[in-house]
Amino acid sequence: MTRRSCPCGLPQAYEACCGRFHSAAAAAPTAEALMRSRYCAFVKGDAGYLLRTWHPRTRPAQLELDPGMRWTGLEILGTGDGSAFHSTGIVEFRASYRGGSLHERSSFERVDGDWVYVDGEFSA
Repeated sequence: MTRRSCPCGLPQAYEACCGRFHSAAAAAPTAEALMRSRYCAFVKGDAGYLLRTWHPRTRPAQLELDPGMRWTGLEILGTGDGSAFHSTGIVEFRASYRGGSLHERSSFERVDGDWVYVDGEFSA
């Protein structure tokens, strides 16, 4: 049996990659790792994880995911800060879906030591 790589684009199996963050077995160590795990949560339809990893001041009360959306790939275009030594970070990415793509520059901060998504600016 062959293991498929994680939907976030890294070669590890889902369970060893983003799955450990989704199950709360580990916390994402960098802003990029959190970004990848959030993309993977969109692929898996895990709205609970998306809300848990959203900054309290910008988090919506609820999140409705489109069950018909088919995400097809993630490309990290650049990062700024966001390592274990930073309190803020930026990740610019392109997320592809059937029929198009989304280009965003996302901001992340640490809250109680954990990385959370703050907001994003979309690009054309």
